[in-house]
Amino acid sequence: MGNFKGHALPGSFFLLFGIWWSVKYPMRYLCKKNKNVCYVASMSVHRRIDIIEGIVKAIFALIGMLSEQFITGGPGLQLYNNEENDWNHLSNWQHSTMYFFYGLSGMVDIIVHTIPAIPMALDRLMLAIAVFAEGFLFYYHVHGREMLDVHVHTLLLVAVFGGSISIFLEVFLRGNIVLELFRTSLCILQGSWFWQIGFILYPPNGRSQWELDSHDNMMFVTMCYCWHYMVALLIMAISYAIVSWVIHTKLKRIDPLEMGLLKSSDQAQETEEEM
Repeated sequence: MGNFKGHALPGSFFLLFGIWWSVKYPMRYLCKKNKNVCYVASMSVHRRIDIIEGIVKAIFALIGMLSEQFITGGPGLQLYNNEENDWNHLSNWQHSTMYFFYGLSGMVDIIVHTIPAIPMALDRLMLAIAVFAEGFLFYYHVHGREMLDVHVHTLLLVAVFGGSISIFLEVFLRGNIVLELFRTSLCILQGSWFWQIGFILYPPNGRSQWELDSHDNMMFVTMCYCWHYMVALLIMAISYAIVSWVIHTKLKRIDPLEMGLLKSSDQAQETEEEM
């Protein structure tokens, strides 16, 4: 992460999942309220989607770990440098540890939705642990750095720890649309803010670097952080509106007779799923 690309990679990871969740959770919520439209979206379909999501999460984490370890000048899986009698690229090792927890979360997603005997809540618990581990490592990652460098990473921790608390509540309140949307907004915020940190600390295309000890820059960055969250909320609102419009448009096209047949089908499916 010690360059622009290193911040763009996790930023893209969180943006991808945040935008996907901004579609997935409203669709799942509205489908439950309008089962006549979403009769195809059964529990088995949702389970397959969650498995695919876990696979993508694990692949992204693996790419991140390999990039941190084997990039030019990386530690190459060597934790201690015997020649210099010192730790070897601890920053890369911390970043690899963050990616490892997200990869573990992806593996738990796959296992939970593949083996029925395992409690479903474990996927939320492991994700909450992964997000907390990210924030915990970042908290001790920027000590002794320039003022603005510390500040932009401290702002990032607001989204990270907020997301961790929200996901942990989902362990006990699974399917709560408010918690899911709140977590989604913080995920989008985290992704866009990673990109912003890259532009601030490692400006691409040879642009002039920000003054890292300027108080005015700190004030602007704090305001900019709020703008990022406003954009995240706007993205979620647009996604929710589009999903709602698609579902209600489809609802109007269903004949009353067909709707009655779908109700009977839904009731039978619910009975089967409860059994």
